[in-house]
Amino acid sequence: MGLHLTLIQEILQQRRAQRRAVLGAFFAVSLSMGFASQSDAQQAAPILNASYDVTRELFKDVNPAFVAEWKKKTGETITINQSHGGSSKQARSVIDGLEAAVVTMNQASDIDILAEKGLVPATWNKAFPNNSSPFYSTMVFLTRKGNPKKISSWEDLGKADLKIIIPNPKTSGNGRYSYLAAWGSVIKAGGSEAQARQLTERIFKNVPVLDGGGRGATTTFTQREIGDVLVTFENEVQLIKQEFGENFDVVYPKISILAESPVAVVDKVVDKLGNRKQATAYLQFLYSDAGQEIIAKHYLRPRSDAVAKKYAANFKPVTLFSIEEVFGGWKQIQKKFFDDGAEFDKIYQTKK
Repeated sequence: MGLHLTLIQEILQQRRAQRRAVLGAFFAVSLSMGFASQSDAQQAAPILNASYDVTRELFKDVNPAFVAEWKKKTGETITINQSHGGSSKQARSVIDGLEAAVVTMNQASDIDILAEKGLVPATWNKAFPNNSSPFYSTMVFLTRKGNPKKISSWEDLGKADLKIIIPNPKTSGNGRYSYLAAWGSVIKAGGSEAQARQLTERIFKNVPVLDGGGRGATTTFTQREIGDVLVTFENEVQLIKQEFGENFDVVYPKISILAESPVAVVDKVVDKLGNRKQATAYLQFLYSDAGQEIIAKHYLRPRSDAVAKKYAANFKPVTLFSIEEVFGGWKQIQKKFFDDGAEFDKIYQTKK
């Protein structure tokens, strides 16, 4: 009888232990699921930044800096992805369905097109300071070492014995700014529209190939070794100098164009993905001291006076003219120069 009772007690103890184990496993799973849910809540939808060709290196530094700051401020983990190409090509990609939460372009006209399609507000350029342009650049010349062709001005680019590398103004902001800088240099010097047209025509007769974007033009000049001079953004030529050492010289014309780089949140995308707050903070970061420092280190001209002063050695003084003062604005420019059948098409068809 005593032995029987002992066996019964052991069985009951085993069952109680089994129940405790099951309950413990249940609570462990529940707790784990709770942590997973909390973790998921701290993971925002990724931000895709559709940007122009020559900002790859810039955003490789900007993105992790913002991710770290955002994590510190909010505890939230965020992923930022990049898409790069010619500025106008990128705008068309967003129109065609590329789910970019933000766009960081090199000309306002490419964001205006998004506004026309209802993807960004008509007042997008008032959403952030400085016409929603956290930095700017200008167009300069990169020549072979020693500048053997003695190039110093936009007028020099019209010489008959030159080969000039400029990307396609129809698809690239880089090419568009180059075209407009050449035209505007004549006007700012007191020349006529006819003289500006003649110089621009001479220059583009010297262009052997029209790449789709600025980075493609850089490859043509530096790696394929085509051309006597590359016309491109100031920050691009400095990066080339860093990579290729003393194979090239940078030449600053006395006058060039103010090339602003505007940014915008893409309403349609952030409303769909639910990451408007994060996308807005990402663009605001570009105006912060940390963001402006990164910008200046990449030879893009910052808006912060303090940062600009700190990195003054990176930027040679040059007289800049704006799009508005010479051309009236991007809408006028598009119609006059870059619509199908407009000035650029006439010039390039004459070349052919």
